[in-house]
Amino acid sequence: MHHSERRGILLALCGFALLSVGDAVIKTMAGEWSPLAVASVRFAIGATGLSALLAMTEGPKAFRPANPRLQFVRGVCLAAASLMFFSAIFVMPLATAMALAFVAPVIVAVLSGPLLSEKVRPAVWLASIIALVGVALVLRPNLSALGLVALLPLASAFFFALMVIANRASAGQGSALSMQVFMQVGAMPVLLLAALGGHFSGVEALEVTMPDWTIIARCAVVAVTASSAHWLVYMGTQRAGASTIAPTTYVQMLVATSLGWWWFGDVPDLMTLVGAAVIIGAGLILWWSTPRGPSANSR
Repeated sequence: MHHSERRGILLALCGFALLSVGDAVIKTMAGEWSPLAVASVRFAIGATGLSALLAMTEGPKAFRPANPRLQFVRGVCLAAASLMFFSAIFVMPLATAMALAFVAPVIVAVLSGPLLSEKVRPAVWLASIIALVGVALVLRPNLSALGLVALLPLASAFFFALMVIANRASAGQGSALSMQVFMQVGAMPVLLLAALGGHFSGVEALEVTMPDWTIIARCAVVAVTASSAHWLVYMGTQRAGASTIAPTTYVQMLVATSLGWWWFGDVPDLMTLVGAAVIIGAGLILWWSTPRGPSANSR
C-alpha cells in the first residue's frame, strides 16, 4: 500500500468518526428542542458558511448550477434523510439508528439498476437478503418498544441512497464545494417547511420555541464538524480512491456505540450488535464484489 493510500484511509477514518461525534451532539438536544428545528438551524449555518467560502474561492459564477432541478432533488433527499435521522436519534439509541442507516449502500446498489441503468450483480441481491436479515434482528426488539418510529433510520437510509444516486448523476457539474452548497441550499426550503409544519402540528415535541443559546451553539458545532468530516472524506477519497476508503465508513458504528455508551448510558443489546454485524457484513460483500478499475491501486 502506498503512503498516499495510507494517508487517505486515515483521513477518511477521521472524517467518518467526526460524523458520529456530530450525531452525538445532536442527540444531546433531545427533549430540549424540535428535531425539525435543529435540522433547519444546523443546515442554515452550514449553507451560510459554505456559501461564503464558495464566494471567496470561486466567485459568483460558481453559484449557477448546470442542472438546477437535479441539484434541488439532491437537496430534497438530503433534507428528508437528515430530518428522519435527527428524529430517530432523538428517540432511540445512537448505535441502533446508525446500524439501520448502514443499509444505505445496499439500497444504492439495488436502485442503481432502475435509476442509473446499471447492471445489478448477483452479489447485490445476496447482500440485500443478508442486510434484510440484519435489519430484522435490529428492529425486532425496537419495533415492539418504539412502534413505527423505529423505521425512521430505514427511511433516512432510503433518502440518503437516493441522494448518492443523484450525486452520481451530477458528477462533473461543479467543484466539490459548489456541490455541497447546492445540496444544502436546496435542502433549506424543505427543512423550513418541515419545521413550520411541526410547529403547527399540535405535537408538543415538535413545537418551535425560542431556543437557549446553547442549542444554537451546538447546531453550529454540528455544522462545522459535519462540513469538516465531508472534507476529510473527500480528501481521503482523492488520495486512496473510493473503493479503498469505502469500508472505513463502518468506523461510525464503533464511534457511535462508544459515545452512546459513555455519553448517554445506551448499552446496545446483543441482538442489536448481531444485527449491526450482519448489515455491515452485507456492505462488505458489496465492497469485495465490486469490480476495481485499473486506477484503483495506482495512487
